[in-house]
Amino acid sequence: MAATEAASEASEAPEATVAPEEDTIVQFVVIRKDLLKTLEWPTGSVVAQACHACTAVIWTNQQDPCVQEYLSAANVESMHKVVKECKGETQLLNLAEKLTQDGIVHKLWIEQPENFPTALALKPYPRSQVAPLLKKYNLYK
Repeated sequence: MAATEAASEASEAPEATVAPEEDTIVQFVVIRKDLLKTLEWPTGSVVAQACHACTAVIWTNQQDPCVQEYLSAANVESMHKVVKECKGETQLLNLAEKLTQDGIVHKLWIEQPENFPTALALKPYPRSQVAPLLKKYNLYK
């Protein structure tokens, strides 16, 4: 019986190493690719849109336990962000609607005064809770 338990524990060990990675608190950001490629925005302006969305969603949800853990003294030097891309405005708006329907807290950044949606940031969540919702989006390049 001890050999069976040892084998069972050995087979569970790799899963134990994977589980914490999946539960890492991470902030996902989605940026419109067309801002850079089609509309020819400067790179800095595109990055600023993502920064605006991240800052706004964290500020708005500063009392949330995941946000507090994400920004805690123990974690602030090792924050995790994943930046993804979508094709354009329609895809970004559809994602925002889907996240709202699924109860996922996010900020759709709308550049003013143009009233132009540019980026979306989720509040920090455990990776396992939100990564599946964004798997169809490629990493921003």
